[in-house]
Amino acid sequence: MRMRQYICHTDHNLWDVIVNGDLEEEPAPTTRETSAPPAPKTAKQLAARRNQERVKSILLLAIPDEYLLKFHNVADAKSLWEAIKSRFGGNVESKKMQKNVLKHQFEIFSTASNESLNKAYDRFQKLISQLEVHSAPISKEDINQKFLRSLPSSWNQIALIMRNKPDIDEIDIDDL
Repeated sequence: MRMRQYICHTDHNLWDVIVNGDLEEEPAPTTRETSAPPAPKTAKQLAARRNQERVKSILLLAIPDEYLLKFHNVADAKSLWEAIKSRFGGNVESKKMQKNVLKHQFEIFSTASNESLNKAYDRFQKLISQLEVHSAPISKEDINQKFLRSLPSSWNQIALIMRNKPDIDEIDIDDL
């Protein structure tokens, strides 16, 4: 997600190189061990080659050092992006498992008696964001009710009043 945001912010045309590959030049080979791509002949081809190299550099700079050797021989940005997504994005089964773990964490979420309200809220908000990223959105009402139930007993009176508000199912967690 951060890679995409950075590349789009830098130059949206670079993101097009990742998504579509180079439309201006012939496809590059997938590894450096194969024959080198032909030298660019036109200004468009040269610009496309430069964009390809810029995107590859940005992607490789974003990868932690311990993984660079796995990706250094991928020749074009589109293939490199797919390899990164495959390595760090996980497969369908791992994503489903992560989604189930996050749902379980939501169900058992609680606030420690010595934890500040701000820290508890930040942890809860992070959990909600992760659920949304994994396509497991939860209704505002369920979010609000769960957070109010998770508060320590010192908050019981306030939580009870808030739970009985008529518009609790429409209030955003930030407003709650």
